[in-house]
Amino acid sequence: MMETITLDDVDRGLVHALHVDARAPFSKIAAVIGVSEHTVARRYRRLRSAGAVRVVGAFVGTRLGQVAWTIRLRCTPDAAAPIARSLAQRPDTFWVHLLSGGTEISCVTQSRPAEDSLLLQKLARSNRVISVTAHCMLQGFARPSGWAGTSFLTADQVAALQPEAPPELDEPVELAEGDEALLDALSLDGRAGHADLAAATGWSESKVSRRMERLQRSGVLSYEVDMGPEVLGFHAEARLWMSVRPSALVTVAEALAAHREVSFAAVTTGPTNLVVAVICRDMPDLYRYLTERIGALDEITHVETAPVVRTIKRNGAVLPL
Repeated sequence: MMETITLDDVDRGLVHALHVDARAPFSKIAAVIGVSEHTVARRYRRLRSAGAVRVVGAFVGTRLGQVAWTIRLRCTPDAAAPIARSLAQRPDTFWVHLLSGGTEISCVTQSRPAEDSLLLQKLARSNRVISVTAHCMLQGFARPSGWAGTSFLTADQVAALQPEAPPELDEPVELAEGDEALLDALSLDGRAGHADLAAATGWSESKVSRRMERLQRSGVLSYEVDMGPEVLGFHAEARLWMSVRPSALVTVAEALAAHREVSFAAVTTGPTNLVVAVICRDMPDLYRYLTERIGALDEITHVETAPVVRTIKRNGAVLPL
């Protein structure tokens, strides 16, 4: 369980810096936020050991022909937590949440088209799962700078940290021998050094460096900050399933993605056509967001709201106890 921790200005600057460049050297972050490299390294170790913040390498299966699905399960009250923990242990699941008082689960999974039904068939066979719906995620929408709640640094500081984007690879990329071990290691620690990653893969450090760069340039590997929003003082999360008039679907998705409260939105298949992840300060703040900002969008014809009770897994591997 994550210990209670309070972030000061140095911590907030560090968190924002990691969102800009998750593998930026501590020396570079220190120079930008105006403290010593030792201080930055010590603060990151403290946050990571407390379970508050860590960098993870995220596998983007859609770049390899996989399909992303958001799955929603309704369970008997005694079953949701153990089923959610079991789902979290799978390497192909992400963003596993308990919802709606602990009777629902939502998660994202990536798989090849021929494998899409396997997990759903397994879930459907459980007599403790009341219903399962799966929505294929057709297109995601998010702010270019990420969720607004992490913002702390000035525009000049962000510009100083922004890495130079390498040219993307146009040719298709297939996973090679050793890539799975590399991605597994990075999913536990996205800031792992080349020596540790070489030990995990059996490669040389130079080969590790080259392969990481190639996977990143191809879009198969990305780096993200694995952090609960409560660390930044946001205590009300929800998943919204919306029905939007098709002619306005992209316009609404883009408008919602620009909201400070929205961390992600995606156009989907299924009974609804838009799913949105919302993060607010508290429940009154969530109420205002739903009634004032969502309510003002006439193109939205139906909304289902499910508060997040607990997050079992985000975008990195579940750490061993």
